[in-house]
Amino acid sequence: MTFLAIDVGNTRLKWTLYDRPAPGARTLAHGAEFLEQIDRLAEGPWAALPEPDCMLGCIVAGQAVKHRVQEQMELWNVEPRWVVASNAEAGLVNGYDYPARLGADRWVAMIGARHHMLARGPARPMVVVMVGTAVTVEAVDTEGRFLGGLILPGHGIMLRALESGTAGLHVPTGEVCEFPTNTSDGLTSGGTYAIAGACERMAQHLRARCGQEPLCIMTGGAGWKMLPSMTRPFELVESLIFDGLLVIAQQRAAQRLF
Repeated sequence: MTFLAIDVGNTRLKWTLYDRPAPGARTLAHGAEFLEQIDRLAEGPWAALPEPDCMLGCIVAGQAVKHRVQEQMELWNVEPRWVVASNAEAGLVNGYDYPARLGADRWVAMIGARHHMLARGPARPMVVVMVGTAVTVEAVDTEGRFLGGLILPGHGIMLRALESGTAGLHVPTGEVCEFPTNTSDGLTSGGTYAIAGACERMAQHLRARCGQEPLCIMTGGAGWKMLPSMTRPFELVESLIFDGLLVIAQQRAAQRLF
């Protein structure tokens, strides 16, 4: 049973075709498109793919983009299915005030992170960070309950906000350093350390809550840029959302929901 997993963020659509809907599945094909280019998928990268038997996606880009993606999927006879955060799924309990309002990408990434942890050892509290257009910093306790999370702007949004709100501030991206001596380095270092500080504060909160050092996992397109500036070890898992989609798909297939 071939399985198509789709992750639609604020900037790009990423997709992977697997040989089955389960963790450890073999990748048959994969790709990525900027959202401005997704209308070419059916005639481009997807044209030569074998028809998927089932599909599951994660989207944060809004209804208009979802409609465009589903139009591209009309070349196949496969039902579009999209993850919506629920009270509980795949071993994770949702502690959000209104569970369905939690971003699907955050929910799926936490499920992927918990499966990644349990596949290698005993349960621990986790801090799960996604670094993209926006940055999210999630706390999950040892029993798999999502306790809450921080949301802050990514590097690009921070820089654009400063440029639009500060007269004459239009400078190239600089380097991260301890003591910046020019505006470019000051902006880049400030944004990087703001994100690192939010991650460190959440790790401290979670350690105090659970009485144990948390496992810290990072994902997202800009994750590799953040790792050298973190105050504690983070493991970079670039496939976290796809890992989560595979876990959810396996569970739903077992429940005959596919």
